[in-house]
Amino acid sequence: MADHTGIDQTENSQALLRELAAAHGVGTVFQGWDGAERKVSDATLKTVLGALGVDTDTDEGIRAAIHDVELAPWRRILPPVVVVREGQEFHVEVHVPQGKAVRVSITSEDGLHHDVLQKDDWEEPRLIDGIPTIRATFAIPEYLPLGWHTLQADVEGTHAECALVVTPEILKTSVDLAQNRSWGLLAQLYSVRSSRSWGIGDFSDLTDLAAISGEDGAGFILVNPLHAAEPRTPIEDSPYLPTTRRFFNPLYIRVEEIPEYAYLEPGSRAHVEKYASQLYPANQTSDLLDRNSSYGAKLAALELIFDVERSASRSRQFERFRADQGAGLADFALWCALAERLHPSAPEWRAEAASPSTPYSNEQRELLADRVEFHSWLQWICDQQLESAQRVAKQSGMALGVIHDLAVGVKTNGADAWMLADVLAHGVTVGAPPDMFNQQGQDWSQPPWHPARLAEAGYAPYRDMLRTILRHAGGVRVDHILGLFRLWWIPKGSGPEQGAYVYYDHEALIGILALEAQRADAVVIGEDLGVFEPWVRGYLSERGIFGTSILWFEQDAGGPFVPDRYRQQCLTSVNTHDLPPTAGYLAGEHVTLRESLGLLRRPVEEERAEAAAEQKAVLALLREQGVLLDAPGPRNRQDQQEPALRQQEIQRIVEALYAFTVLTPSSLLGIALVDAVGETRTQNQPGTHEQYPNWCIPLAGPDGAVLVEDLDANMRYRSLVDRVRNMLQEGARRQLGE
Repeated sequence: MADHTGIDQTENSQALLRELAAAHGVGTVFQGWDGAERKVSDATLKTVLGALGVDTDTDEGIRAAIHDVELAPWRRILPPVVVVREGQEFHVEVHVPQGKAVRVSITSEDGLHHDVLQKDDWEEPRLIDGIPTIRATFAIPEYLPLGWHTLQADVEGTHAECALVVTPEILKTSVDLAQNRSWGLLAQLYSVRSSRSWGIGDFSDLTDLAAISGEDGAGFILVNPLHAAEPRTPIEDSPYLPTTRRFFNPLYIRVEEIPEYAYLEPGSRAHVEKYASQLYPANQTSDLLDRNSSYGAKLAALELIFDVERSASRSRQFERFRADQGAGLADFALWCALAERLHPSAPEWRAEAASPSTPYSNEQRELLADRVEFHSWLQWICDQQLESAQRVAKQSGMALGVIHDLAVGVKTNGADAWMLADVLAHGVTVGAPPDMFNQQGQDWSQPPWHPARLAEAGYAPYRDMLRTILRHAGGVRVDHILGLFRLWWIPKGSGPEQGAYVYYDHEALIGILALEAQRADAVVIGEDLGVFEPWVRGYLSERGIFGTSILWFEQDAGGPFVPDRYRQQCLTSVNTHDLPPTAGYLAGEHVTLRESLGLLRRPVEEERAEAAAEQKAVLALLREQGVLLDAPGPRNRQDQQEPALRQQEIQRIVEALYAFTVLTPSSLLGIALVDAVGETRTQNQPGTHEQYPNWCIPLAGPDGAVLVEDLDANMRYRSLVDRVRNMLQEGARRQLGE
């Protein structure tokens, strides 16, 4: 008879490992892009659990870890944090030794004191680490106001407390948009230049773009993430791979609009003017952007302006800004000062400079005080110029103004990874499993939040990040908002397909997002594209979080969706930065590009046939809906090859596509600026790094570079904007008539 003992033992070990993974919110299976269910490998589960700080070396260790998960709540008096919805009674479990009295209370954000009543229930005590322990239930009162409060428990001389966060049931700003439809521009700010830019779009260009589009009737302008990159050259091109998500990139500063610029002594002013004049010619070309040249010149100029003595009022404003931003800004500025001197791979980062609180770091904080002040000052200038952009946007008639973009994560060797190491997971990175757009999967090389440690921190790092982004904004777009529910963790050294989903407390993360947005009077747009669980979109809608619809993706087996199938609580557009501009998409350039980069996993002919069929179906729907009329046919074959005629036909289809979005019930309609000027080049090809110049494409059309001040006279821009605006106005008039 065969001996199956070894097989049985292996199966038992695998079952234990998967039980432990599930207990820690690690998915053991996932659904592939083709709909098939796949098992996560044991090796991946062990690495991911290791990143969570869980022992998986032996079966005994796994059993002990499973036991620890069960006992964890009993070993503490209060939970790490409590997040509730307004107007709802919430029950909190408090664990205390048997026979000891406990008193629970709340100190609200405004300093008021509230007693918390115990529910009349009873459970048998449980022996926890040799101590009989009871679980008492207390009811958080439903009348508590929105905000960050403190829950306290006193057990005969022992005091425990945790953050108590009351969040909106539904984000009020989203409700207000239900009857107020508006369109806005979607722009990659670095690519949007004027004749006064230093080769890269900046905050003043944002201000001008907001003023122009606001006067054209736009309600918002959505820009790429403006998070900070490295403090010195070379800097990262991708706005989605920042060094921090809390602070902003000085690359976008308009040097000449800093008040102290006017007081430069003649020699210094001449230097600044020389830097600018050397970069002005780049604005006129459609060649690739050169961030390093622009940033290097700006830093040299900013150093000179920083040395100018500030007035008494300006000095006080700066000091108030530093005080308001607190330890977060101080630590970020220290990291910048250290990063100017230490290479990213320098051993000091792993030893004496491993965190902001080491003796070495504290010593350097004093020695580098001038540099710390300089980098704090840069953030103050960013804050002031962003405040100006939002103010002008609102004055120009925009209901929302500037909407910022929140990246999924940060660099593994950046400022946040240094400052927030205690609440990030190590040994893994974030990415995406293979899908229909990148059939090899993606590794974004970013460390994820550690779910338990972030909760232990009361979600303060997450809150502080949101507050800075929303400080001068009418809204925030959350890239890959599905990451607030689950993230694809990839063990370092493995391919993107060798990952696993790790689940987060979405009720807490979405609730805090809604709370901070409501306090800032801002909307939240979640980028909810890609693979997600069916209930997620419904949950986001329930909380007042807008979704995202891209016309090309809104379809099922029956074909492209008719307008009525689109969501009201949604930002709907034709394009996204991960696709070619629509003119390029119509030409099938997304297939050509992916083929040239080796990203396809099936024959290119199949990809082209599918793309052609998709376009044919969409264009048929446009004709059916009356927004695309057949143009008169060309008189001969030679006419068909005329570039001007081809451009006219593409422009006609682009306008029809955007006109179709107006027929949907979506409250927010986005016009990609690249589509408005006829650009064809892709801004970003997901899953590539060095193979394609991602994030380095300037705004241009068929006739070359397009500057902000030229938009009013740009016929493509004017025609598209006028069509969308006129259709919205006509729809509003019909609604009033009804």
